[in-house]
Amino acid sequence: MEVPNPEGFHVRPVDMLTKLAAGFDSEITIRFGEKGPVNARNMVQVLSLGAPQGSCLTIRASGADAAEAVAALVDLVARGFDEMDGAAGAPAEGGDTS
Repeated sequence: MEVPNPEGFHVRPVDMLTKLAAGFDSEITIRFGEKGPVNARNMVQVLSLGAPQGSCLTIRASGADAAEAVAALVDLVARGFDEMDGAAGAPAEGGDTS
């Protein structure tokens, strides 16, 4: 899973990620390169990954709701933590109307 948002992992997206992870019963870990795995519920540990834009993350979970947990976290990261305007490759608003 690639981090698409320009600021990468900083306090706001990591807060969103850890709160989402806390809603699942499964054990969830995140790895970035040689860093990790870290507990996805621990904000300090996730921030310590220092994952910039374009970095590749590995999200793993084990437990009764593991598939749902991974899917939800992957979706959050893929959306760029809701920090990006529009979809990738979408035309900008205010284009030529003639």
